[in-house]
Amino acid sequence: MAEKRAGDGRAAGAEGTAEIGRRVLRLRTERGFTQRQLAEPAYTAAYVSTLEAGKVRPSEVALRHLAERLGVTYEELVTGRSPQDATRLRAGLTDARRTLATGDTEDAAARFAALGAEADLLGFTDERAAALLGLGDCAMETGELTAARDHFEAAEKLLADEPLPRRVPAIRGRAVAHLLAGELRYSCYLLESAIDELNASGLHDPNALLLLYTAAIAPYMDMGAHARAVRAAELSLALAPSVDNPELVAQMHRGVARTLIAEGRTAEADASLAKAQELYEQLRLRTDLAHCHWMRGYVHAQDGDLERAESELRIARDMLASKRAALFMVQVEVELADVLRRRGRTAAAEALLRPLLARSGGSRDSGDSGSSGSSGDSGSSRDGQEAVELTAERGAVHAGGAHRLLGLIADERGDAEEAEEHYCAALSLLERTGAAGDLADLCRLLGDLLRREGRLEAAMDAYRTGLGHRAAPGTTTLGPAPAEPPLQGAR
Repeated sequence: MAEKRAGDGRAAGAEGTAEIGRRVLRLRTERGFTQRQLAEPAYTAAYVSTLEAGKVRPSEVALRHLAERLGVTYEELVTGRSPQDATRLRAGLTDARRTLATGDTEDAAARFAALGAEADLLGFTDERAAALLGLGDCAMETGELTAARDHFEAAEKLLADEPLPRRVPAIRGRAVAHLLAGELRYSCYLLESAIDELNASGLHDPNALLLLYTAAIAPYMDMGAHARAVRAAELSLALAPSVDNPELVAQMHRGVARTLIAEGRTAEADASLAKAQELYEQLRLRTDLAHCHWMRGYVHAQDGDLERAESELRIARDMLASKRAALFMVQVEVELADVLRRRGRTAAAEALLRPLLARSGGSRDSGDSGSSGSSGDSGSSRDGQEAVELTAERGAVHAGGAHRLLGLIADERGDAEEAEEHYCAALSLLERTGAAGDLADLCRLLGDLLRREGRLEAAMDAYRTGLGHRAAPGTTTLGPAPAEPPLQGAR
């Protein structure tokens, strides 16, 4: 008998028998079928009645027969999820990504949150994970680094049973969030662990590896691990021909440019950034495009072309302001303040820097600091946004940089007390991050100040601390470098 054959199997769906029965009843009623019309020719009306009442556990064979009669897919009948739902969610996620790239970050976050909630309700794991990644990216732009880490961790857990390459974007997101928070060593640990796991497992996915190697360049550079940064850049260049994602290739060019800048190869760095900028313009990724202007401004500053440097940095800041990418915007303002100081416009530089450190210490008011030239000359345009403040937990490296610049400005006008305050505040911030090169330079500045004040013993202590950070250039307390992929296989 057909009923006996149908009852022998196991339920094919993840949901309970009663839920499947209710779904069959709803779909049959919507289509105007009787139980007999739905059942024939393989089953009986009695069997369909029993199934709709949730009293029988249908086999996969029975469910496929019913799905065909009802004009739905087997998956839709078993789970309640239709292919149209998946298509609609993916289109929504693409639209949210476009909003994040070109529009308002808060709007994009609201879209990702709504799509993630719907995907969770419908049981679409991939779409839910994609929404969490989007929320993490939004939180990083607005400076909410704890929330960003939480979103990336949730996405990684959701994909825990998936192959590692599927989880790499979430791992990379966590690493970048830790980097922005000044946790350089942990950022490296996350990236290197994933690289080693990929290579040890034989999962030599070029896209995943390129994403990891390019992300590792920044924390390597900040920690003074220049040799590792250069090798990561070389491996990235070798992997690039195997990658067909233009966004990943653009990220690679940005990362490589950073190592070229450190080696003094500024013309090559600018050419690499121009390639990245062209790709970002084609993809309409405004935040990433702003980062290219930011880096090109730094390159011009290194070359001594301060006018072009200021122009590029102002473009970057205005683009980030329009995107409400608050954390990145204030980091650019630190770079811009350095250029303004070097151009002799110290008041304008102070007008940019002091609001960024208003509640993070070391921002003692001093006479006319920031009073002259702060309107118009600094060009600080926040479009009504409340400024993100740089702290130890949010942008520690740039917070240290801001204190260093304020210390230089105070030192240049003869205010040794304020200069020492800022140098010490910067030292405290950078010691937490392990930013070796910046620490050595800062110790030199502090030592020079103390020596001029006649405090020779304290000056010697500062110099010794700086020499400790310079003692072994290119090294850190990180473990062995991650294994390298068999590039001939990646191609």
